[in-house]
Amino acid sequence: MEELVIIGYGAAGFASLIKANELGIKPVLIGYGPIGGTCVNFGCVPSKKMLNVGELYAKYRKHLNTDIYPQFFDSFKEKDDLVNEMRKIKYENVISSYDVTLIEGKAYFISQRKIKVNEKIIEAKKFIIATGSSPKIPNIKGIKEVKYWTNVEALNPDRKIDSLVILGGGPLGLEFAQMYKRLGVDVAILEYMPLLLPNWEPEISLEVRKILEKEGISVITNVNVKEIKKNGEGKTIVTNKGEIEADEILIATGRSPNTDLNLESAGVLLNENKGIKVDDELRTSNYDIFAAGDVIGNKMLESLAGKQGSIAAENAINNAHKKIDMLSVPQAVFIQPNVAMVGLTESEASKNQKIDTRLIKMSDVPKANILGEDEGFIKMIINKEDRRILGVHLVSENGAEVINEAALAIKMRASIDDIVDTIHVFPTMSESIRLAALSFTNDIKKMSCCI
Repeated sequence: MEELVIIGYGAAGFASLIKANELGIKPVLIGYGPIGGTCVNFGCVPSKKMLNVGELYAKYRKHLNTDIYPQFFDSFKEKDDLVNEMRKIKYENVISSYDVTLIEGKAYFISQRKIKVNEKIIEAKKFIIATGSSPKIPNIKGIKEVKYWTNVEALNPDRKIDSLVILGGGPLGLEFAQMYKRLGVDVAILEYMPLLLPNWEPEISLEVRKILEKEGISVITNVNVKEIKKNGEGKTIVTNKGEIEADEILIATGRSPNTDLNLESAGVLLNENKGIKVDDELRTSNYDIFAAGDVIGNKMLESLAGKQGSIAAENAINNAHKKIDMLSVPQAVFIQPNVAMVGLTESEASKNQKIDTRLIKMSDVPKANILGEDEGFIKMIINKEDRRILGVHLVSENGAEVINEAALAIKMRASIDDIVDTIHVFPTMSESIRLAALSFTNDIKKMSCCI
């Protein structure tokens, strides 16, 4: 009988493997599809590389007053080279340095302690399920008959397109919208809800829409897509607001947990998001089975998946009872300027405590003016009584970097006084955190740069 079987070799699975070795356990690691999972192959790494290419050219156009655009397929070749290199360095080479039995194949439970993979039956004391997620395809008339893109095809196009319609105004949809717009493609976003990023602060949603529309991206909200039809080499999208034609359509309506493992045989239940139900220690309804990463179906974030994989392994092996402070988990959307958040929204924070909020514009941050990138703002939410920081939400150049300070502040349950008393490098975008904290007690417009 094996001590530990890990199913899935993406971020969560690799983190589980590494922690298991640290604790003296040689696990069985079972993977299906390209090693490294979604992030390095079809997610974070390639998409952020493509966004970076587009951002460079957008800055050339803005600051050098030129009309230069990247070469369509050359950009994707550069992305492919990076993906191949990082997959080799961070996954293929890494796994060879650990003590693990690697099996490539699709696993299914046949009982509470046994799985079957490649016709082989494996019994184990503990399991960690880290099988990730896949694109969620909505039930729209005609969609099965019409070829469409998901993030996989959008990052590996087989032809150059001139127009793209994106279904979904969440993080994925926004990133691909700006990515393709900056490749010279006409882009429209169709969002079912009244706001883009519907789970974020409304001020964020409105600011993001303004930024994207200023860039020439069409944003249509409150859209009900009724049918998708072929139109020669392109597509026609029939909605409650009329018909839209485009060369290609990208489905960005969310992701579904990969739970096709015959979980019923293992006594593993699902949650309301159709992901695996876990407790705060990442234990499923089967005491000996844990889950980590996207397969849980809640926040689907690379960094969170890695942390969950490590904690799941420690709890499975040592019954360590470790938990993750979900309040301090940051997230970002890598459009430019970045969108980022950590902690509670104003609505969440105000439910059971007295709060205070401040919002300062990036135009009040010296470094934003130096860079010529002063779009956006930072909003901070605090507990009115003890001045602890409860939430930070921002639209900012390099905002994905800035938000990490806010995450640490919330993790340490810091107050605005702690932030104000911490000297920040001048000039930096992270000064926006300190300026937001200062704004609760001072008029920052009446202060010199370094105060």
